[in-house]
Amino acid sequence: MIPEGACALVTGGSRGIGAAIARALAADGWPVAVNYRSSAKEADAVVAAIEVAGGRAIALAGDVSDPAVAQPLLDAAADALGGPVLALVNNAGVRADGLALTLTDEDWQRVLDTNLGATYRMTRAALRAMIRARFGRVVNIASVVGPRANAGQSNYAAAKAAVIAFSKTAAVEVARRGVTVNAVAPGLIATDMTADVPEALRERVPAQRMGTPEEVAAAVVFLASANAGYITGSIIYVDGGLSA
Repeated sequence: MIPEGACALVTGGSRGIGAAIARALAADGWPVAVNYRSSAKEADAVVAAIEVAGGRAIALAGDVSDPAVAQPLLDAAADALGGPVLALVNNAGVRADGLALTLTDEDWQRVLDTNLGATYRMTRAALRAMIRARFGRVVNIASVVGPRANAGQSNYAAAKAAVIAFSKTAAVEVARRGVTVNAVAPGLIATDMTADVPEALRERVPAQRMGTPEEVAAAVVFLASANAGYITGSIIYVDGGLSA
């Protein structure tokens, strides 16, 4: 059951996993704000698909790596959809792969600012309304790469490992207020970001296939639901057994 007057916000919701999550949350009854940085056309398409299916959605521009964006983005979602953001999915992410020996400071910082910094700032801002409502669901999109080494992704792995640690710690801090904080850690998921993954790496997945964005979205929708009220500080791996 969705809290009356509440809405959901998905960062990086215009494509891939984010778009699948936005559509799935809307199908579960959440009015959804679809955040995007530069993909306005794709975000509008996600909103249109949600509305055709009978849901409510709005596309909201904003670069969540910018510290000034978090609160205005949450306020815009609440104003447009008629109530506070009580389900936040921190999905926005970037990659800038390279060996640790050769990574530039710029590539290191950009990945941490988007994957980790934005997750922290969006969560910090959203928790205020959730605590007042005595209900909240924060789902952070981590990665199997966080706890499992993958050469060439030290910046991405560091950010995603920190997302997991942050999720656990924040969960403990707000658990008594009816707010849960969890993470979903996808493995190899068929999106634009994984189009360049070598076949040899795909063959290492025990399930012998790549996952779909919809399979990740299903885990997020469950964690955002009332049925998951006693699950907090947990990490759900959607990786075909890669982390086993």
